[in-house]
Amino acid sequence: MEFSPNQPRAIITGASSGIGKATALAFASSGIDLCLISRSQDKLTEVARQAQEYGVKVKTVSADLSEVSTVRRTVQSIVQEWDGIDILVNNAGIGYTNFLRETTLEDWQTVLNLNLTSVFECVMGVLPSMRTQGKGTIVNVASIAADNAFPEWGAYAISKSALVTFSQCLAVEERSNGIRVTTISPGAVNSPIWDTDTVKVKLNRSAMLKPETVAQAILHTVLLPQEAVIEQLTITPSVGAL
Repeated sequence: MEFSPNQPRAIITGASSGIGKATALAFASSGIDLCLISRSQDKLTEVARQAQEYGVKVKTVSADLSEVSTVRRTVQSIVQEWDGIDILVNNAGIGYTNFLRETTLEDWQTVLNLNLTSVFECVMGVLPSMRTQGKGTIVNVASIAADNAFPEWGAYAISKSALVTFSQCLAVEERSNGIRVTTISPGAVNSPIWDTDTVKVKLNRSAMLKPETVAQAILHTVLLPQEAVIEQLTITPSVGAL
């Protein structure tokens, strides 16, 4: 697959649904070539079909990012194939609710692996090429739970809080290399996370943010001129935390 050196190239994880899918389509509408990563190849294929209607090039990669030992190699192979990457959106993650006292070590490690360690490995996969280019934008999708203690969201909140701190440290270390790092922390978003077996909370989904709203905020951050960066952005439903 041939890519124009003047066309922005983005990797989006968790791209088959929710915020990831909406971000992929928002990026495509702005002329950004895409590599979409998720576990479900069938869903990725459909997202790719929709994105290609905007005339951009799209690659799909089916991968389970919770298998953290393989993540860096997967990302490195994409970077090598594309001869560089301009934008990385770390959106893949797992929702999880349980009292801390009832959280098993296996569940704890699963949440941290997907919400934190896989992000570290994705970043390490793109960082060398971004440093060589002298520019790049990394967007890490956290949550308002990073700064708010919600009952039964302990493991999830801790993983997102650590992600925010990781982003801050990365930003300080790499800004002199032209690399911008943004953390976006949404409130409740009406996405398939609420239908998963690991989330056992029922909220008013009609009052939640739409994935497309969050995607527009992500698109805005990556399209800023190179001399500017939004380091942290919180976006919540106008009715407040649900």
